[in-house]
Amino acid sequence: MSRATTSHNRTVHAVCFPVIHLHTTGAAMRVSQEDFEKAKDQLKLLKEDPGNEVKLKLYALFKQATEGSCSSPKPGMLDFVKKAKWDAWSSLGSLSKDNARQKYVDLVSSLVSSESSSQVKDTTPDSKHGYETLQVTTTDHITKIMLNRPEKKNAITTQMYKEIIQALEEAAKDDSVITVITGNGDYYCSGNDLNNFTNIPSGGIEKMAKDGALLLENFVKHFIDFPKPLIAVVNGPAVGISVTLLGLFDIVYATDRATFHTPFSELGQSPEGCSSYTFPKIMGFSKANKMLLFNKKLTAGEAYAQGLVTEVFPDRTFEKEVWIRIKAYANLPKNLQVATTAVMWDIHFTDLPRSGTFSTFKSGLLHKPTNYLWGKMPESLRTHFSPEKKITYIHSPSLF
Repeated sequence: MSRATTSHNRTVHAVCFPVIHLHTTGAAMRVSQEDFEKAKDQLKLLKEDPGNEVKLKLYALFKQATEGSCSSPKPGMLDFVKKAKWDAWSSLGSLSKDNARQKYVDLVSSLVSSESSSQVKDTTPDSKHGYETLQVTTTDHITKIMLNRPEKKNAITTQMYKEIIQALEEAAKDDSVITVITGNGDYYCSGNDLNNFTNIPSGGIEKMAKDGALLLENFVKHFIDFPKPLIAVVNGPAVGISVTLLGLFDIVYATDRATFHTPFSELGQSPEGCSSYTFPKIMGFSKANKMLLFNKKLTAGEAYAQGLVTEVFPDRTFEKEVWIRIKAYANLPKNLQVATTAVMWDIHFTDLPRSGTFSTFKSGLLHKPTNYLWGKMPESLRTHFSPEKKITYIHSPSLF
Protein backbone atom coordinates (compact mmCIF):
# COMPACT_ATOMS: atom_id res chain seq x y z
CA MET A 1 0.00 0.00 0.00
CA SER A 2 1.55 3.30 -0.99
CA ARG A 3 1.14 6.73 0.56
CA ALA A 4 -0.40 8.51 -2.45
CA THR A 5 -2.80 7.64 -5.25
CA THR A 6 -2.23 10.08 -8.12
CA SER A 7 0.75 11.48 -10.01
CA HIS A 8 1.64 15.13 -10.23
CA ASN A 9 4.61 17.06 -8.87
CA ARG A 10 7.82 18.90 -9.57
CA THR A 11 11.15 17.54 -8.37
CA VAL A 12 14.38 19.40 -8.73
CA HIS A 13 17.41 19.63 -6.50
CA ALA A 14 19.79 22.08 -5.04
CA VAL A 15 23.29 22.01 -3.72
CA CYS A 16 24.22 23.83 -0.58
CA PHE A 17 27.77 24.76 0.36
CA PRO A 18 29.25 24.53 3.87
CA VAL A 19 29.95 27.69 5.79
CA ILE A 20 33.66 28.19 6.31
CA HIS A 21 34.68 29.16 9.83
CA LEU A 22 38.35 29.95 10.40
CA HIS A 23 39.62 31.21 13.74
CA THR A 24 42.09 33.99 13.03
CA THR A 25 42.64 35.41 16.47
CA GLY A 26 45.97 35.29 18.24
CA ALA A 27 49.48 35.77 16.95
CA ALA A 28 50.61 33.05 14.59
CA MET A 29 54.06 31.56 14.83
CA ARG A 30 56.08 32.06 11.69
CA VAL A 31 56.69 28.91 9.68
CA SER A 32 59.36 28.50 7.05
CA GLN A 33 58.79 27.83 3.39
CA GLU A 34 60.29 24.41 4.04
CA ASP A 35 57.57 23.66 6.62
CA PHE A 36 54.96 24.83 4.15
CA GLU A 37 56.30 22.55 1.40
CA LYS A 38 56.48 19.65 3.84
CA ALA A 39 52.83 20.16 4.75
CA LYS A 40 51.90 20.04 1.06
CA ASP A 41 53.68 16.70 0.73
CA GLN A 42 52.02 15.33 3.89
CA LEU A 43 48.61 16.27 2.53
CA LYS A 44 49.17 14.08 -0.52
CA LEU A 45 49.82 11.08 1.73
CA LEU A 46 46.46 11.19 3.51
CA LYS A 47 44.47 8.00 2.94
CA GLU A 48 41.08 9.37 3.94
CA ASP A 49 39.20 12.13 2.13
CA PRO A 50 38.98 14.96 4.71
CA GLY A 51 35.66 16.19 3.33
CA ASN A 52 34.53 19.21 1.37
CA GLU A 53 34.58 21.72 4.21
CA VAL A 54 38.16 20.91 5.13
CA LYS A 55 39.26 20.85 1.49
CA LEU A 56 37.77 24.30 0.99
CA LYS A 57 39.67 25.56 4.04
CA LEU A 58 42.90 24.08 2.70
CA TYR A 59 42.32 25.62 -0.71
CA ALA A 60 41.56 29.03 0.77
CA LEU A 61 44.58 29.01 3.08
CA PHE A 62 46.89 27.85 0.30
CA LYS A 63 45.73 30.63 -2.04
CA GLN A 64 46.00 33.21 0.75
CA ALA A 65 49.49 31.99 1.69
CA THR A 66 50.78 32.06 -1.88
CA GLU A 67 48.83 34.92 -3.51
CA GLY A 68 47.42 37.01 -0.68
CA SER A 69 43.84 38.28 -0.40
CA CYS A 70 41.33 37.21 -3.04
CA SER A 71 41.09 39.71 -5.90
CA SER A 72 39.60 37.51 -8.63
CA PRO A 73 36.05 38.20 -9.90
CA LYS A 74 33.18 36.33 -8.28
CA PRO A 75 32.12 33.27 -10.36
CA GLY A 76 28.57 32.87 -11.64
CA MET A 77 25.91 31.50 -9.30
CA LEU A 78 25.65 28.18 -11.12
CA ASP A 79 29.39 27.59 -11.29
CA PHE A 80 29.02 25.75 -7.99
CA VAL A 81 32.51 24.47 -7.31
CA LYS A 82 34.32 27.65 -8.35
CA LYS A 83 31.89 29.77 -6.34
CA ALA A 84 32.46 27.63 -3.22
CA LYS A 85 36.22 28.05 -3.62
CA TRP A 86 35.88 31.79 -4.19
CA ASP A 87 33.67 32.18 -1.12
CA ALA A 88 36.17 30.24 1.02
CA TRP A 89 39.12 32.33 -0.15
CA SER A 90 37.25 35.63 0.14
CA SER A 91 36.19 34.79 3.70
CA LEU A 92 39.82 35.10 4.82
CA GLY A 93 39.76 38.82 4.13
CA SER A 94 43.09 40.51 4.85
CA LEU A 95 44.72 37.59 6.67
CA SER A 96 48.47 37.89 6.08
CA LYS A 97 50.42 35.36 4.01
CA ASP A 98 52.46 34.36 7.07
CA ASN A 99 49.37 33.70 9.17
CA ALA A 100 47.72 31.80 6.33
CA ARG A 101 50.84 29.67 5.91
CA GLN A 102 50.85 28.91 9.64
CA LYS A 103 47.18 27.95 9.65
CA TYR A 104 47.67 25.76 6.58
CA VAL A 105 50.54 23.88 8.27
CA ASP A 106 48.54 23.53 11.51
CA LEU A 107 45.49 22.19 9.68
CA VAL A 108 47.50 19.62 7.73
CA SER A 109 49.24 18.57 10.94
CA SER A 110 45.90 18.03 12.67
CA LEU A 111 44.66 15.91 9.74
CA VAL A 112 47.76 13.74 9.80
CA SER A 113 47.50 13.33 13.57
CA SER A 114 43.82 12.46 13.39
CA GLU A 115 44.38 9.83 10.72
CA SER A 116 47.31 8.26 12.53
CA SER A 117 45.21 7.84 15.67
CA SER A 118 43.05 5.42 13.66
CA GLN A 119 39.76 6.96 14.68
CA VAL A 120 36.78 5.00 13.42
CA LYS A 121 33.16 5.94 12.99
CA ASP A 122 30.65 4.98 15.62
CA THR A 123 29.01 1.64 14.90
CA THR A 124 26.71 -0.66 16.83
CA PRO A 125 26.93 -4.43 17.23
CA ASP A 126 23.63 -5.06 15.46
CA SER A 127 24.26 -2.72 12.52
CA LYS A 128 23.23 -4.31 9.23
CA HIS A 129 26.01 -5.10 6.79
CA GLY A 130 26.31 -3.82 3.24
CA TYR A 131 26.22 -0.09 3.98
CA GLU A 132 29.17 2.27 3.79
CA THR A 133 27.46 5.63 4.31
CA LEU A 134 24.63 4.55 6.62
CA GLN A 135 24.19 2.77 9.91
CA VAL A 136 21.01 0.67 9.74
CA THR A 137 19.62 -1.20 12.75
CA THR A 138 16.34 -2.88 13.66
CA THR A 139 15.56 -3.17 17.36
CA ASP A 140 12.29 -3.31 19.31
CA HIS A 141 10.20 -3.07 16.10
CA ILE A 142 12.04 0.12 15.06
CA THR A 143 14.26 0.41 11.99
CA LYS A 144 16.74 3.25 12.39
CA ILE A 145 18.51 4.63 9.31
CA MET A 146 21.38 6.85 10.43
CA LEU A 147 23.31 9.03 7.97
CA ASN A 148 26.83 8.03 8.91
CA ARG A 149 29.33 10.55 7.53
CA PRO A 150 29.74 12.70 10.66
CA GLU A 151 33.16 14.01 9.67
CA LYS A 152 31.52 15.51 6.55
CA LYS A 153 28.37 16.71 8.31
CA ASN A 154 26.47 13.83 6.68
CA ALA A 155 26.72 15.41 3.23
CA ILE A 156 24.86 13.21 0.74
CA THR A 157 26.83 11.42 -1.97
CA THR A 158 25.48 9.50 -4.93
CA GLN A 159 26.26 6.31 -3.03
CA MET A 160 24.31 7.52 0.00
CA TYR A 161 21.27 8.23 -2.19
CA LYS A 162 21.40 4.64 -3.42
CA GLU A 163 21.92 3.21 0.06
CA ILE A 164 18.96 5.16 1.48
CA ILE A 165 16.80 3.73 -1.30
CA GLN A 166 18.00 0.23 -0.39
CA ALA A 167 17.43 0.80 3.33
CA LEU A 168 13.87 2.05 2.75
CA GLU A 169 13.10 -0.97 0.57
CA GLU A 170 14.31 -3.32 3.30
CA ALA A 171 12.48 -1.42 6.05
CA ALA A 172 9.23 -1.55 4.08
CA LYS A 173 9.43 -5.36 4.05
CA ASP A 174 10.80 -6.13 7.52
CA ASP A 175 8.85 -6.71 10.74
CA SER A 176 9.41 -3.23 12.14
CA VAL A 177 6.47 -0.97 12.93
CA ILE A 178 8.21 2.41 12.56
CA THR A 179 11.17 3.68 10.55
CA VAL A 180 13.37 6.52 11.81
CA ILE A 181 15.91 8.60 9.87
CA THR A 182 18.50 10.62 11.77
CA GLY A 183 22.11 11.80 11.50
CA ASN A 184 25.33 10.78 13.25
CA GLY A 185 27.27 13.63 14.87
CA ASP A 186 26.40 17.29 15.31
CA TYR A 187 24.58 17.70 11.96
CA TYR A 188 21.43 16.06 10.66
CA CYS A 189 22.59 16.65 7.08
CA SER A 190 24.53 19.44 5.33
CA GLY A 191 22.99 18.88 1.91
CA ASN A 192 24.82 17.47 -1.06
CA ASP A 193 28.48 16.57 -1.30
CA LEU A 194 30.30 18.83 -3.77
CA ASN A 195 31.98 15.78 -5.28
CA ASN A 196 28.64 14.96 -6.90
CA PHE A 197 29.40 17.80 -9.31
CA THR A 198 33.01 17.01 -10.03
CA ASN A 199 32.78 13.30 -10.90
CA ILE A 200 31.62 13.73 -14.50
CA PRO A 201 31.11 10.36 -16.28
CA SER A 202 32.57 9.46 -19.66
CA GLY A 203 29.27 10.41 -21.29
CA GLY A 204 29.74 14.01 -20.16
CA ILE A 205 27.52 16.46 -18.32
CA GLU A 206 24.38 15.51 -20.23
CA LYS A 207 24.68 11.87 -19.11
CA MET A 208 25.31 13.02 -15.56
CA ALA A 209 22.14 15.12 -15.79
CA LYS A 210 20.00 12.25 -17.04
CA ASP A 211 21.41 9.79 -14.50
CA GLY A 212 20.85 12.33 -11.74
CA ALA A 213 17.24 12.87 -12.75
CA LEU A 214 16.51 9.15 -12.65
CA LEU A 215 18.25 8.69 -9.31
CA LEU A 216 16.41 11.53 -7.59
CA GLU A 217 13.08 10.46 -9.06
CA ASN A 218 13.60 6.99 -7.61
CA PHE A 219 14.85 8.42 -4.32
CA VAL A 220 11.84 10.68 -3.73
CA LYS A 221 9.44 7.97 -4.90
CA HIS A 222 10.64 5.71 -2.09
CA PHE A 223 9.65 8.33 0.49
CA ILE A 224 6.23 8.87 -1.09
CA ASP A 225 5.49 5.16 -1.41
CA PHE A 226 6.88 4.12 1.98
CA PRO A 227 4.02 2.22 3.69
CA LYS A 228 4.91 2.62 7.39
CA PRO A 229 5.08 5.66 9.68
CA LEU A 230 8.30 7.54 8.88
CA ILE A 231 9.87 9.72 11.59
CA ALA A 232 12.69 12.24 11.17
CA VAL A 233 14.87 12.78 14.24
CA VAL A 234 16.64 16.03 13.35
CA ASN A 235 19.66 16.04 15.64
CA GLY A 236 21.26 19.24 14.29
CA PRO A 237 21.32 21.69 11.37
CA ALA A 238 19.65 20.55 8.14
CA VAL A 239 20.30 21.96 4.67
CA GLY A 240 18.89 21.48 1.17
CA ILE A 241 17.19 18.22 0.31
CA SER A 242 17.35 17.02 3.92
CA VAL A 243 14.96 19.91 4.69
CA THR A 244 12.66 19.65 1.67
CA LEU A 245 12.11 15.93 2.27
CA LEU A 246 10.70 16.64 5.74
CA GLY A 247 7.32 17.34 4.15
CA LEU A 248 7.19 13.65 3.23
CA PHE A 249 7.66 12.42 6.83
CA ASP A 250 4.79 11.61 9.17
CA ILE A 251 6.47 13.11 12.26
CA VAL A 252 9.49 15.41 12.58
CA TYR A 253 11.24 15.75 15.95
CA ALA A 254 14.00 18.34 16.32
CA THR A 255 16.56 19.45 18.86
CA ASP A 256 16.40 23.15 19.73
CA ARG A 257 19.87 23.40 18.18
CA ALA A 258 18.56 22.49 14.71
CA THR A 259 18.15 24.97 11.86
CA PHE A 260 16.44 24.49 8.50
CA HIS A 261 17.83 26.15 5.37
CA THR A 262 16.86 25.86 1.67
CA PRO A 263 19.00 28.44 -0.20
CA PHE A 264 17.68 27.67 -3.69
CA SER A 265 17.38 31.13 -5.22
CA GLU A 266 20.88 32.00 -4.01
CA LEU A 267 22.07 29.18 -6.26
CA GLY A 268 19.70 29.92 -9.15
CA GLN A 269 17.82 26.66 -8.64
CA SER A 270 14.31 25.39 -7.98
CA PRO A 271 12.90 23.53 -4.95
CA GLU A 272 13.13 19.73 -4.91
CA GLY A 273 11.80 16.82 -2.88
CA CYS A 274 8.15 17.80 -3.53
CA SER A 275 8.62 20.88 -1.32
CA SER A 276 6.93 23.19 -3.84
CA TYR A 277 3.82 21.11 -3.12
CA THR A 278 4.20 20.04 0.52
CA PHE A 279 5.54 23.25 2.06
CA PRO A 280 2.59 25.49 1.02
CA LYS A 281 0.17 22.82 2.28
CA ILE A 282 2.02 22.56 5.60
CA MET A 283 2.89 26.18 6.39
CA GLY A 284 0.90 28.30 3.95
CA PHE A 285 1.89 29.83 0.63
CA SER A 286 3.59 33.01 1.82
CA LYS A 287 5.63 31.34 4.56
CA ALA A 288 6.72 28.61 2.16
CA ASN A 289 7.87 31.30 -0.24
CA LYS A 290 10.06 32.86 2.45
CA MET A 291 11.96 29.58 2.62
CA LEU A 292 11.88 28.40 -0.98
CA LEU A 293 12.12 31.75 -2.79
CA PHE A 294 13.91 34.01 -0.33
CA ASN A 295 16.23 31.57 1.49
CA LYS A 296 14.80 32.10 4.98
CA LYS A 297 16.68 29.94 7.49
CA LEU A 298 14.33 28.72 10.22
CA THR A 299 15.23 28.01 13.82
CA ALA A 300 13.74 24.91 15.38
CA GLY A 301 11.15 27.07 17.14
CA GLU A 302 10.17 28.79 13.89
CA ALA A 303 9.92 25.46 12.07
CA TYR A 304 7.62 24.19 14.83
CA ALA A 305 5.45 27.31 14.69
CA GLN A 306 5.07 26.90 10.92
CA GLY A 307 4.15 23.23 11.11
CA LEU A 308 7.28 21.75 9.53
CA VAL A 309 8.38 20.25 12.87
CA THR A 310 6.10 18.24 15.16
CA GLU A 311 7.89 18.89 18.44
CA VAL A 312 11.12 20.55 19.66
CA PHE A 313 13.19 19.31 22.61
CA PRO A 314 16.11 20.78 24.59
CA ASP A 315 19.34 19.50 23.10
CA ARG A 316 20.55 18.07 26.42
CA THR A 317 17.52 15.75 26.70
CA PHE A 318 16.69 15.39 23.00
CA GLU A 319 17.69 11.77 22.38
CA LYS A 320 16.18 10.50 25.63
CA GLU A 321 12.80 12.19 25.20
CA VAL A 322 12.45 11.40 21.51
CA TRP A 323 13.22 7.72 21.86
CA ILE A 324 10.78 7.30 24.76
CA ARG A 325 8.04 8.44 22.38
CA ILE A 326 9.23 6.38 19.42
CA LYS A 327 9.46 3.17 21.48
CA ALA A 328 5.92 3.74 22.73
CA TYR A 329 4.66 4.18 19.15
CA ALA A 330 6.40 0.95 18.12
CA ASN A 331 4.21 -1.00 20.55
CA LEU A 332 1.04 0.03 18.74
CA PRO A 333 -0.57 -2.43 16.26
CA LYS A 334 1.48 -2.52 13.05
CA ASN A 335 -1.40 -3.10 10.61
CA LEU A 336 -3.41 -0.26 12.11
CA GLN A 337 -0.50 2.17 11.75
CA VAL A 338 0.10 1.18 8.13
CA ALA A 339 -3.59 1.57 7.27
CA THR A 340 -3.91 4.92 9.05
CA THR A 341 -0.77 6.24 7.34
CA ALA A 342 -2.18 5.31 3.93
CA VAL A 343 -5.54 6.96 4.66
CA MET A 344 -3.91 10.19 5.86
CA TRP A 345 -1.73 10.40 2.77
CA ASP A 346 -4.56 9.61 0.38
CA ILE A 347 -6.62 12.44 1.87
CA HIS A 348 -4.01 15.15 2.30
CA PHE A 349 -1.43 14.46 -0.41
CA THR A 350 -3.53 13.17 -3.30
CA ASP A 351 -1.55 15.09 -5.93
CA LEU A 352 1.81 13.52 -5.12
CA PRO A 353 3.15 11.05 -7.70
CA ARG A 354 3.26 7.36 -6.94
CA SER A 355 5.51 4.61 -8.24
CA GLY A 356 7.81 7.05 -10.00
CA THR A 357 5.24 8.27 -12.54
CA PHE A 358 6.43 11.84 -13.01
CA SER A 359 5.08 12.02 -16.58
CA THR A 360 3.15 15.25 -16.09
CA PHE A 361 6.20 16.96 -14.66
CA LYS A 362 8.49 15.69 -17.40
CA SER A 363 6.21 16.61 -20.28
CA GLY A 364 5.42 20.02 -18.83
CA LEU A 365 7.99 21.88 -16.78
CA LEU A 366 11.04 20.10 -18.15
CA HIS A 367 10.22 21.13 -21.70
CA LYS A 368 9.59 24.79 -20.95
CA PRO A 369 12.60 27.11 -21.43
CA THR A 370 13.83 28.68 -18.23
CA ASN A 371 15.60 31.70 -19.70
CA TYR A 372 16.50 33.23 -16.37
CA LEU A 373 18.38 30.14 -15.23
CA TRP A 374 19.83 29.63 -18.72
CA GLY A 375 21.26 33.13 -18.50
CA LYS A 376 22.78 32.35 -15.10
CA MET A 377 24.53 29.22 -16.38
CA PRO A 378 28.31 29.59 -16.76
CA GLU A 379 29.36 30.06 -20.39
CA SER A 380 31.71 27.08 -20.08
CA LEU A 381 28.70 24.83 -19.44
CA ARG A 382 26.23 26.56 -21.77
CA THR A 383 28.37 25.61 -24.75
CA HIS A 384 27.65 21.91 -24.08
CA PHE A 385 23.93 22.30 -24.73
CA SER A 386 21.66 23.55 -27.47
CA PRO A 387 18.66 25.73 -26.45
CA GLU A 388 16.45 22.65 -26.80
CA LYS A 389 18.54 20.79 -24.24
CA LYS A 390 19.13 23.55 -21.76
CA ILE A 391 16.32 22.60 -19.40
CA THR A 392 17.86 19.13 -19.07
CA TYR A 393 20.92 20.71 -17.50
CA ILE A 394 19.03 23.14 -15.32
CA HIS A 395 16.82 20.57 -13.70
CA SER A 396 18.93 17.45 -13.69
CA PRO A 397 22.31 18.41 -12.19
CA SER A 398 20.38 20.44 -9.65
CA LEU A 399 18.87 17.14 -8.52
CA PHE A 400 22.28 16.53 -6.99
